Amino acid sequence: MEPPAGLWAKIEQELDTKKKKKPVKLYLWMSAAAAIVVVFGLVWLYAGKLQNKDLEIADVSASYAKKEVHFAGLITEKRDSLAIFASANPELYKKFTADLKKLDEDYERLKAELPTSPNQTFVVKAMVKNREIQLQLLKQQLLIINQVDDYKRVNQI
Repeated sequence: MEPPAGLWAKIEQELDTKKKKKPVKLYLWMSAAAAIVVVFGLVWLYAGKLQNKDLEIADVSASYAKKEVHFAGLITEKRDSLAIFASANPELYKKFTADLKKLDEDYERLKAELPTSPNQTFVVKAMVKNREIQLQLLKQQLLIINQVDDYKRVNQI
């Protein structure tokens, strides 16, 4: 007994159709997987860029940014004046710089919180207030140093 002549042709035809269907399914799955990987990669990169972005006060409020820049300039000026008196009163200078260091740390903590804060305006106000307090503290410290110097001069005469 021999198989019918059309049997081999029919088997061959089915093998060809199975071969064609399999790569199409595989291609679709691989394309979908690649698309998912690309989408997740782009989301991850975009989220990373958002987290690394340094948010500035000016990005939240231009008016507060102007105040902060003004206070920062005055603070630098007053710190320079305070440093001049450091040689005459080193112990007092150390105490004063410790107070300023604490305020600087608070400012940097607020600055780090700014990008993730739900109420950025509130954080910006706190940052500007911190600069204002630093300036007031420096003015008081300079006043105290001047009074100490005046006292020393009067007692030397």
